[in-house]
Amino acid sequence: QVQLVESGGGLVQAGGSLKLSCAASGRTFSSSFMGWFRQAAGKEREFVAAISRSGTGTNYAASVKGRFTIFRDNAKNTVDLQMNSLKPEDTAVYYCAASFQTWGSHSNSRSQYDYWGQGTQVTVSS
Repeated sequence: QVQLVESGGGLVQAGGSLKLSCAASGRTFSSSFMGWFRQAAGKEREFVAAISRSGTGTNYAASVKGRFTIFRDNAKNTVDLQMNSLKPEDTAVYYCAASFQTWGSHSNSRSQYDYWGQGTQVTVSS
């Protein structure tokens, strides 16, 4: 079992920055690759970013590449998402997810993840 708890969401103006954090407990954190997804009102949950077990491999959605950065700290059992140059279209509930499957070309797929956090709301105002 893995428990994931997100924090850091809130209200920010367009052009601003926000950092989300995800704290993991239970099964060994370093054995999983991690991802961030988001779901806007009335929309499907979509991939944002992923990071491999070692932290050396990353994957980003085209819509956030160059603006968002994913980090992990295996000693602290945390994964963070630094969000810069925020836009109103970034408004969504953001979810942290963990996978004990094989890292590869499908880290953007929801089916690759075994555990999910409860989500944290990010609202970007115009």
